[in-house]
Amino acid sequence: MSGSNTDPKARPGEPASEPFKRAVVGCVRAISGKADLEVTFSNDRPGLAGLRVRLPEPGRKPTANEIAVTRGLGDSMALRLACHDATVHRAVAPEGKNARAVFDAVEQARVEAIGARRMDGMASNLAAMLEDRYHRGNFHEITDRAEAPLEDAVALMVREKLTGLKPPESSQRIVDLWRDWVQEKAGDNFDRLADTLADQRKFASAVRSLLASLDMADELGEGEEDPNDEDGEASEDSGSEQNESSEQADQSESESSEESEATGDETESGDTETTEAGAEDESEGEDSEDARDAGEARHPDMPTAPSVPTSDYKAFTTRFDEVIKAEDLCDAAELDRLRGFLDKQLSNLQGAVGRLANRLQRRLMAQQSRSWDFDREEGMLDPARLHRVVTDPMQPLSFKIEKDTNFRDTVVTLLLDNSGSMRGRPITVAATCADILARTLERCGVKVELLGFTTRAWKGGQSREAWLQAGKPAAPGRLNDLRHIIYKAADAPWRRARRNLGLMMREGLLKENIDGEALDWAHKRLLARTEQRKILMMISDGAPVDDSTLSVNTGNYLERHLRFVIDEIENRSPVELIAIGIGHDVTRYYKRAVTIVDAEELAGAMTEKLAELFDEHAAAPAPRRRAGGR
Repeated sequence: MSGSNTDPKARPGEPASEPFKRAVVGCVRAISGKADLEVTFSNDRPGLAGLRVRLPEPGRKPTANEIAVTRGLGDSMALRLACHDATVHRAVAPEGKNARAVFDAVEQARVEAIGARRMDGMASNLAAMLEDRYHRGNFHEITDRAEAPLEDAVALMVREKLTGLKPPESSQRIVDLWRDWVQEKAGDNFDRLADTLADQRKFASAVRSLLASLDMADELGEGEEDPNDEDGEASEDSGSEQNESSEQADQSESESSEESEATGDETESGDTETTEAGAEDESEGEDSEDARDAGEARHPDMPTAPSVPTSDYKAFTTRFDEVIKAEDLCDAAELDRLRGFLDKQLSNLQGAVGRLANRLQRRLMAQQSRSWDFDREEGMLDPARLHRVVTDPMQPLSFKIEKDTNFRDTVVTLLLDNSGSMRGRPITVAATCADILARTLERCGVKVELLGFTTRAWKGGQSREAWLQAGKPAAPGRLNDLRHIIYKAADAPWRRARRNLGLMMREGLLKENIDGEALDWAHKRLLARTEQRKILMMISDGAPVDDSTLSVNTGNYLERHLRFVIDEIENRSPVELIAIGIGHDVTRYYKRAVTIVDAEELAGAMTEKLAELFDEHAAAPAPRRRAGGR
């Protein structure tokens, strides 16, 4: 991706960033050799899953470095698709966690080295991406080897050997802390890596030898050994088949590398394609091996939902967390002022949302129409059957009993992301929609709870200070102070809580988001309710992000916990969970979810998803005789 590659002129009426986006999309598809590759831009973390690439949304006036970082991320993912065989990788990967982490990181360094060696522009973009990643992770502040990930150090040394490029400045300390030890243990193994660069299977074999030299032989497992050789003897047929399979894999990888080189050159020609925002993810299937945050190859734990969920998630300390009512964060006069500001900002939107809410109310009220059980021995006298007394005096009187409507005994929780990325139009739209829907559902006899979640500080607060004072223990877990806000309790009337939503307009409230713990908190509140039916709706615009936590734990630490909590709720809880993503594809996390491109679509999505839930409930079993019902 060494050039802009596309028509630099913006089309009439389109944002200035669109030509750059088209250029990046065309390059990624060309380098990967996947014409059907889906490339999207969002404020969510960059990532690759199957044939879906997610890149950061460029700013209105991106700097040269931001452009290079975005291109580098696209190059990294495209090279992964072009030069990496997930089947081979799984077959030869070590079993132990530490060895697997180094193995994954070195494999990512291999695919990036292939592109960097062939195109100088790509090498520059990848270098900018790495510098940005290690700088954001505060790796330049590391002073102790215990804090420096070995997998990063080895991967950077492999990159240096394969490309001749020095490690990025922000990662130099990691390499310096480990270089002497690695060179002493496995210095001779690096030459073999360079000789097998284009052959993934042979390269993997060389990496396994390197891992053995680094005292990780006990974590390698069987790897490439023949599983039929249990008694120390392998049949000739089995051996020949394995060699034949290896040759085919080698040939495939070689062809893939050649294709990468050819398609990489094609990026100079400037073919472009426009990506469609908001497309829903397909099932990850066999490509889950490649599901990762860009540049996070050093982390072996992929964000997939295990069949038997487990979680190593923890908080370093919970002393500084708070669950607080909105009115306790702000005085009454300030809340009134903020509420007025919110109403003024969205005076036009309120009419549209109100119409959608009225439509939802009509659908719900229609389901509340009376239905009866007839021919009962007690209850209300049924006048429609009084003629039986005349025609057959021996016939007993007929009574009827009104059926209860199921969703009257329902509580709905709206959990709103209060992170910094929601600042501006998204948070004002979310606040107004939540406000109007709460009022609508209350009219229909459905109780509503409005909750929000954020953190008390940017990049850690008192929790991080406590960790620093404790000597920076490794793998500390969550390192920020949670702030969970109750805007409206389920039993509180809407009129008393209305002004609380104005708090979202307060400057400085919106910070970082730790979705997993927020979802767990809202879920536990619902479980404590006595209503028969419980619905939890999550509204978010991105994956969980907390720089302080992610800088000292694995890169998908928060995301893995979110998946764990979602799995627990969806498969082991009576709570019905739905999610709405604003510019962020939540369908890869939640079974029942919808993604919207613009915050303006939020009202429609919320009303439709709620209506679907109630319609499903109304259509559930019990085909009895009814009068006046749907």
